[in-house]
Amino acid sequence: MVRTVKIHQAGGPEVMVLEDVALPPPGAGMVTVTNRAIGLNFIDTYHRSGTYPLPLPTGIGLEGAGVVEAVGEGVDLAVGDRVAYCSAGFGAYAEALNLPAARLVPIPEGIDFEQAAAIML
Repeated sequence: MVRTVKIHQAGGPEVMVLEDVALPPPGAGMVTVTNRAIGLNFIDTYHRSGTYPLPLPTGIGLEGAGVVEAVGEGVDLAVGDRVAYCSAGFGAYAEALNLPAARLVPIPEGIDFEQAAAIML
């Protein structure tokens, strides 16, 4: 189980709910990333408020940075790799999530997780 922020209706910050959800193993072409930092930006408030509607319920957040925890078939990344992502799907406000490997960018040495998550927008 991982903790993730979900919204079940549009509204203010009070509609965000912390939930425990099962995270399946990554499928082909997918990677499980444990977040170390996430980006928080204006588009998240548009999604949450319904200004840019999403199918509900949904996770929110589009960018983050973390560590590869598991890889699916056909993925060239390895467990322990440091990666960042943006627009790989909704749900960055989570401890961990499954993402398409093709949407992940290696984090260079000298860049910390917070910097990597912030520059992905």
